[in-house]
Parts: sequence; structure tokens; C-alpha cells
Amino acid sequence: MTLPPLDAIPASVAAVTDYEPLARERMSAAAWAYFAGGAGDEWTRRENVAAFDRLPLRPRALRDLSTATTRTRLLGLDLAAPILLAPVAFQRMAHGDGEYATVHAAGALDTVAVVSTQASVDLADLAGLATRPLWFQLYIQPDRAFTAALVRRAEEAGYRALVVTVDAPATGMRWREQRAGFALPAGIEAVNLRGMRGLPPAPRDALLFGTPLAAAAPTWEAIGWLRGLTRLPILLKGIADAGDARRAIDAGADGIIVSNHGGRSLDGAAAAIDLLPPIADTVAGAVPLLMDGGVRRGTDVLRALALGAGAVLVGRPYIFALAAAGAVGVAHVLRLLRAELELAMALTGCPDIAAIDRSILAGRA
Repeated sequence: MTLPPLDAIPASVAAVTDYEPLARERMSAAAWAYFAGGAGDEWTRRENVAAFDRLPLRPRALRDLSTATTRTRLLGLDLAAPILLAPVAFQRMAHGDGEYATVHAAGALDTVAVVSTQASVDLADLAGLATRPLWFQLYIQPDRAFTAALVRRAEEAGYRALVVTVDAPATGMRWREQRAGFALPAGIEAVNLRGMRGLPPAPRDALLFGTPLAAAAPTWEAIGWLRGLTRLPILLKGIADAGDARRAIDAGADGIIVSNHGGRSLDGAAAAIDLLPPIADTVAGAVPLLMDGGVRRGTDVLRALALGAGAVLVGRPYIFALAAAGAVGVAHVLRLLRAELELAMALTGCPDIAAIDRSILAGRA
């Protein structure tokens, strides 16, 4: 039996990871498997978090903090801190308010929420609620006409950017979901995909190769097609290779998000924070560079910024807080991470985001 959401945040919640046990008590086994799980043996999911511990910080003293700030600007938007809410599907499985609560919390903490294509709430309804600009995460569907219509809906609703996920033409085997017998609960669906044409059935003896899914997976051509379809900024999420980063810029991307899909796609992929430096060196400021995967502390945000990211996105931490306490929990996660970031900046002598570079990492020039 699951517990109801909390009415207030317990004093014992002092870090974002403190929400995990509270969330597990308030989710079905299937929902927990969906949100908490990763592909394969979940090595990459664990490595995303563990890799930050291999980046010690260098304290620096007696810096002037009289005008210190975490504020930053990203694709024309002023943000309280370089911490965004990543796209996560089917949030009403975590809490009855689902994406409504997430968007409300993002507005209250002056940041951007990225709404998933597979949101359990209509994209226009979310935009109508939002007090801050939203971005829309897009999977380029095999039904191109439907995809084009979806982009137009996002434009008409006032979304300010498209975040195109490029690293999941198929997803890794998620044993947790299989063992939990995962299926979407009644009343929860990807409402923004209603009416989309499905793929024909796969041949009986096919696994992935030779299936309609593999044949319809988007290629670089699809990015050029999308660039010609919209004036919205396009960020490619799931870039994990420096060569792909250069190709993304050449294809017209306005931003890059270094990501391994939270360890939910290819198990064995390197941690996102380890993928970041060579991509940052390749991008060299040509477009905004963001990162997601494994951020659990404000010190992790600082490390990512030091290695070249302009901002990070968080996923599981706010979903667990959503499950535990709704919008208040999501807002609390953002506040905790920002408070830890401010302290880490103060102790490493960084009065603003522009002052953060690799020199604050011990052993790095």
C-alpha cells in the first residue's frame, strides 16, 4: 500500500537524495521501477552519480563576494540559477498533479521546465498555467506530418525552445520495469501523441534490426528537416561524442545537451560529466552547452559548470520530490541545489557564473 503525499516537508530532508525513500513509499512498484531504473545492469545510471566524486574541488580564500550571484542568461532567458528541470514522461504516475506541479515549481523558482513529448498533461494546458517560459522536448516521430503538427502546437502555445532527444532510437532493456510488470495505469497516457499513426508490426523473428522501429529511426537529415520547419531555438539532447557535437552545430542546432539519457538507454556508456570536457572543447562557446545526468548536489552543478556547461538539468531528484510532496517538493529541490551551489561558489572564490572555470578543480589547469 502506498502512502499519500506529504502535507509539509520534514525537517529531516536536508539534501535532494533524502526524497528517494519518501518517494518510494508513495509510488507503486511499477512506477518506482519506471522512474528509478536504468538500462541493463544500471552501471551507467550509478556511474553518472559516482563520477562526480572523482572531481575534487579546490577551495580559494578571501574573494570579494559582495555582489555574488547565481543568475545567468540562457537563450534569451534570465534564470535565477543555471539549474533546469529535465523532461520526464508520465509525471502523473508520481503525483496526481503531475506536470502541473512541476511547471508551477519552475515558475516559483525562476527557472525553465522542459515538458516531455510523453507528458501526461496537454502541452497547451501546461503553457496556460506557466508563469515562466517553457521548453518542449521533442521526439521526432516516424509520422513526420504529426511531428510537424506537434511543433506547431508548441509554437502556438508559446514554448520558447525545442529540445530534441537524439539518443534513444530504441531504449536499453530495463529489467526493473520487466520484473515489476510495468504498464501505464488507467487514465495516464501520452496525451500529446493522441491521433498519431503507429508503426506496422515487426516481423516475427526480428529483434531490433529489420523492424519498422529501426527503419524509421531519425538521422541527421531529420535535424535539417526540423530546422527548416521552425524558428524556435533547437537544442539536441543526448550528444555524447565531440564529433556529433560539431555535426549538430553544422546542422543548425542552437544548443547542445550532453546526456546519456540518465543511464536509461545504453548501459556501459560513460558518465555524463566525463563526456562533457571534450565536447566543451569542441563546441568552444559556439552555442550554449548544457549537461544532465547524475546531478545530486550543488557541488555537482559547480563541477559541471567548471568543465564547460552553461547550465545543468536535473530529472530523478525532482521527480522523487514530486512524488513525495508535489509542487512544494519540486521547488524545495531547486532551492536546495541553489543553496548548495551558492555555498560552493563562495568557498571556491567564484562570485558569479562567469568566474567558474577548470581552475577550481584540483589537478586541473
